[in-house]
Amino acid sequence: MYPVLNKLPNKSDSKPLPIVVIGNGPSGICLSYLLSGYIPYIKRGSAHPHSILQRKLEETPEVPIIDQDLEYLSEGLEGRSQSPVALLFDTLLRPDTDFGGTAESVLTWWHETNRAIPHLVLGRNPPGGAWHLIEGSMITLSQGEWMGLPDLQLKDWMRNKRRGLRNNRATAEDIAQYYQHYVAKKGLQKNFICGTVVTSVRKVSPDVNSSYEQQEPEGNSDSFWDFPEKEDDQIANGNLFQVDGFIKNANGCQQPFSVYAENVVLATGTYDSPTKLGVNGENLPFVHHKLSALEEAVKNKRVGMTSDPVLIVGAGLTAADAILFAHHCNIPVIHAFRRRVNDSGLIFNQLPKMMYPEYHKVHQMMKEQSVACPGPYECYISLPEHHILSFTEDKKCIFQDKNGHQKVFNISMAFVLIGSNPNLSFLPNNGMDLAIDNEQPVNSKRNPINVDPFTYECVQEKGLYAVGPLAGDNFVRFVQGGALAVASSLLKKANKNPP
Repeated sequence: MYPVLNKLPNKSDSKPLPIVVIGNGPSGICLSYLLSGYIPYIKRGSAHPHSILQRKLEETPEVPIIDQDLEYLSEGLEGRSQSPVALLFDTLLRPDTDFGGTAESVLTWWHETNRAIPHLVLGRNPPGGAWHLIEGSMITLSQGEWMGLPDLQLKDWMRNKRRGLRNNRATAEDIAQYYQHYVAKKGLQKNFICGTVVTSVRKVSPDVNSSYEQQEPEGNSDSFWDFPEKEDDQIANGNLFQVDGFIKNANGCQQPFSVYAENVVLATGTYDSPTKLGVNGENLPFVHHKLSALEEAVKNKRVGMTSDPVLIVGAGLTAADAILFAHHCNIPVIHAFRRRVNDSGLIFNQLPKMMYPEYHKVHQMMKEQSVACPGPYECYISLPEHHILSFTEDKKCIFQDKNGHQKVFNISMAFVLIGSNPNLSFLPNNGMDLAIDNEQPVNSKRNPINVDPFTYECVQEKGLYAVGPLAGDNFVRFVQGGALAVASSLLKKANKNPP
């Protein structure tokens, strides 16, 4: 269904690629759609409920949104994202969704093939990225309609599959299949190469013979991205990115590739590297950092009703999913987390009870079933305001409570589910030079990549873009605005904007 290695251009080819996108999740898919010549216009006769935005849209109704001044259009918009373009694209696609409305999108899509820009989307998994790694029965946090991509509503796809949304939410399996279907339905397969692992992205400068040989950075360079400039302006301005990696073929063999690109878009998300506690014993074989390890242990009957409790560490939704899964399988659980149960920062305190009853059930268990105060829930113990001190080889975990008292529990397995970080090991200095605080690792919530808010081009490196969680957009409904900003910028660079 998707291209194989022999269709992947190599650096020996005569021309570099205009764009390489690293990551094939929702951000990469949406960007590929826009770069394939699908252009958004305002529908004739449509009226947006935001009166100020509607007046702006009426000024140039014949001009595609992607060619308009995104900063001007997004000025004054408010919502659940800090990104103005994310708010703009979201409200054009779902005009009154935050108020419970069902107004249709004010956009219509035209396929203008003359405006398509050649590009490749590289990903480890099938289209949909990390959604293929999540246990299929898990229910999405966001409403189902917020998981959809432009011009193909999720609810319509679900209806055709004769499936329904539970509390307006879909399963992870549904979402993963929908993203694969979207790529096929929109004819984007030729842009996607799956099973690829990118190992290096470096800035290179063509030499005078245009052989694109790698130039080594100067030893006293302040930035890993700085390379010696050529005296010839034309050559100096012709900087390219070299993207190296390998692709796994059907036999499991790894075949290397290396391509040059004028622009690179980072869309890898943050699912790659689980956050660790950094305590003694965390590398022992019974300590895990992914929910899938619990599912695998249950499947292989390594844990069950009669085993010692599994330890689940964390107070986010992944930890809650693990608790629900274990509870469903009648597996005893010890649940440890650092915050107070009534901490306003807990995600459970921010979710409507009617829409998320299962997560509020977990929150209720956290409050009512502590060691000090046994409650009605069997096979579950809550340890609020507890820190893990260490794990021992004989499967014990040592805790410390808020008063400094230590406790020891026997466990069968431990699952540390306290978040994840992007794996940017393919970038110089792990991408830290690109972050807002370039002395700290990139983190989607605390230290995203520093991008221009209206183009999503990296402030520290021209030609390099970042979208999705890497740029601070952590929900599917908002990552699409980043794709719009990038596509708008790249169309201008390619001179593919209409006169």
